Formats: sequence, structure tokens, C-alpha cells
Amino acid sequence: MISEKYISLGKTEIKISPIGLGIMQWGDIKTPNQPDIEIKKDIQEIFRVSLDMGVYFFDTAEIYGNGQSERNLGLCLKEASEKIVVASKFMPFPWRLSKRELRSALNASLKRLGLVNLDLYQIHWPFPPVPIKNWMDAMADAFKEGLIRAVGVSNYSAHQTEIAFDMLSKQGIPLASNQVKYSLLDRHPEKFGLVDLCKKLNITIIAYSPLEKGILTGKYTSENPPAGYRYWRYSKSFLKKIELLLNELNEIGKNHGGMSPAQVSLNWLTSKGVVPIPGAKNMLQAKENAGAMGWQLSSNEVEQLDIISESIL
Repeated sequence: MISEKYISLGKTEIKISPIGLGIMQWGDIKTPNQPDIEIKKDIQEIFRVSLDMGVYFFDTAEIYGNGQSERNLGLCLKEASEKIVVASKFMPFPWRLSKRELRSALNASLKRLGLVNLDLYQIHWPFPPVPIKNWMDAMADAFKEGLIRAVGVSNYSAHQTEIAFDMLSKQGIPLASNQVKYSLLDRHPEKFGLVDLCKKLNITIIAYSPLEKGILTGKYTSENPPAGYRYWRYSKSFLKKIELLLNELNEIGKNHGGMSPAQVSLNWLTSKGVVPIPGAKNMLQAKENAGAMGWQLSSNEVEQLDIISESIL
């Protein structure tokens, strides 16, 4: 199912697909005994099927695999003829104290990606000690010089987002986006005023972890919980608690021609005007993610999922 619908990135002229692809895993995708050539093949397959299905928005960051995610995306970009929107992020480590640090990091990201400018550049976290204003000034300089086409932030609260918006507005530059954790099992952006603020200011919300590490795919149950560190967060008791939600996702999916719980979960976000950026470990997952585009939940279905989700949270 190929989606022809595109949406605006904030108040910018940039158009993106309703769903993007988060490629943090491309920085550390290796599995035991897997040759590098197979890893590159997997990445290229994920990239190609995403494009074929209408996903043209790719999000990475300098810290994903210490730049390896950007390098892998850069290799894919060389082989693509489509117009692709690329987003990356600057990490304001406490020892990065000046605007020069952002410029240096941006140049390094551009080199790894093989680009002359970046569509969307984001401040990864609102870490101290450098004030938000200073980083927005550095972003504005990069914007005016044509090194970036849009400015975004990530993990900013409503208050911090408003500060960033005001600082950029003084220089005639819109704040395009805020990337935050957001899903049916994590609705903090709604509860703490961020969603309302972003709607008011026309700032696009980009949602990472929209499937909660695979929990919303229906893959795991109380009888079949995830292994490793995820078990401590998504224990048998938690999975038992969310059975009603998973059942509803299945039922709604059936009403839309057999959409999966993952696709319904992603569509719940797009129905709210949010751009989810799920990851994909393989071509099949990339195809399933893209299948959440091209159709829409009814307002009643969105409301029902809201109610069930709220009762769990």
C-alpha cells in the first residue's frame, strides 16, 4: 500500500510522509556471527522497501553507533533517486559549551551522510549547562547559512519548547518539530500540555518508540513475555494488564481489512497529527510499518483506544 499523502513539517515548506523510519538500530544492528556484507544488505533492503511503500522521512543522530547510523544512511542515499527528507540530532553534552561545538558536530554529520545540507537538525536533549537560547542562536546561524533547512528539538517539555520557539521566532525562523516518546502506553506529551502547545504553535510532534519496544505489536503476552532487560519493564503482570488494549487493537485491525496491532497503534498517532518513527530490524517490519499509512481510524475508534489506554495508564 503506497501512500501519496504528505504533510507539512511544522510551518516549513518541507513535506514529509505521515510515518518516518527511526534508524537508531542502524548504528548497532550487528548480530553474532553476521558478516558486515549481510548487515549492509539488510539495511539496504529496509531502506528500499520503505521508499517503495512511501516512507521518505528518515531520522538518525550523531550518537547512534557513534555516527555509524549516519554513515549507513549516507551509503543508502547514494543509491537513491527519490527526494528523501533526512533528520539528525546534535547531542549537547555538558562539555559542549559554545556554538562552535554545534557547527563542528553538524559538519561531521553532513560528512557522514554525504550531504551539503540537512533537512531537519534537532537538539537531542535539553541538557544543561548551556541555555536553550544559546543553542537556538547556533541553530539560527546554521539555518541562515543554508546548512540546515529546519530546526527541531527533542525531549523538550512544553515550557522548554515554548522558550525555543520564542528564541527562533525573534529571528524569523519557525520551530519545526519536537521529537518525544509517545505511544498508546506513554501519553505524557498529552498529560503535560505539550500536544496542546504544539498544535497552537504549529509544531510537528515526532514520536519515537511508538510501538513500545514491540509490546504494541501483539508479539508478547503474559505467557510469552520479552526476554532480557525488557522483561523488567514489561513483566507478565504488565502484559496481563494491557490485554484489553491488545484485544481492541486486534478487533479494530480486523475492521480495516486485517491491519495488525502495530499498524493500528501507528495509525492512532497519525490520526492525531503525530509523525511516528518506528524502527525496523528487517524488510518485513519496514513493510508492516509503512502499511499504517493510506487509511485512517475513525474518530470513534481513536476515542475508544484513548479510553482503554487511559484506564491502563
